[in-house]
Amino acid sequence: MHLDVSDLKGFYDLRLGQIARQLIRKRIHEMWPSVRGQVVLGLGYATPYLRPFQGEAERVLAFMPAQQGVLAWPHETGNLAALVEETDLPLPDASVDRVILAHVLETSESLRPLLRQVWRILSGNGRLIVIAPNRASLWAQFEMTPFGHGTPFSRIQLNRLLTDSLFTPLQFANSLYFPPFGARQLLRDGLRWEAIGSRVWPRFSGVVIAEATKQVYALAPDGGGRRRVRAKPILVPGGAATQRAPKEKLRLPQ
Repeated sequence: MHLDVSDLKGFYDLRLGQIARQLIRKRIHEMWPSVRGQVVLGLGYATPYLRPFQGEAERVLAFMPAQQGVLAWPHETGNLAALVEETDLPLPDASVDRVILAHVLETSESLRPLLRQVWRILSGNGRLIVIAPNRASLWAQFEMTPFGHGTPFSRIQLNRLLTDSLFTPLQFANSLYFPPFGARQLLRDGLRWEAIGSRVWPRFSGVVIAEATKQVYALAPDGGGRRRVRAKPILVPGGAATQRAPKEKLRLPQ
């Protein structure tokens, strides 16, 4: 079951969430040092990790599942966020170069159809990054953060899921080695704990991050057929704070 979008935003407004965002962004940048001229899509609640791509990518979009709700993003410029059905993404085939899945894989009730949709919209040489709670970590045991909800994954399980969904895993990384609670010093020294944890207890990171590419030589996930998809996500009005799925869909943001 998806968390509410206001709860996700509330976590990233906290000092703990800000440190988590900083450390996970660092791992993403190591995997994708440049996205110049590419179309980047964040699916789930990926906006904390999308901001560094603005101004570099050709286009950045944020899709949020209807069961979660949506917040207008970014606040400084025109809205780029849309409310969508995760099993029917409103984008044409092979139209996106980079996809980030965050706070969606572990809570989705339609995991395989979701990944089939990601496969469909990803370009032939496109890349996917998945951020998932680590089954072996303390973060997965405490519900005070979003990483303590839903189904966590081990690296082996995540590798198998991606492979079964016609993706080829390229590399794995870990982040959030410090506990999701404790003294302020832990939060103050988050970067130092990250360096120590990666050497001392690498299996117990808070999240597992996987990069993968689609298997273009495989049959399409829907059995090989291609179908048209209406490019009409639900937009968030610029002044709205939160919105649930209305009955009528509007146009994709330009």
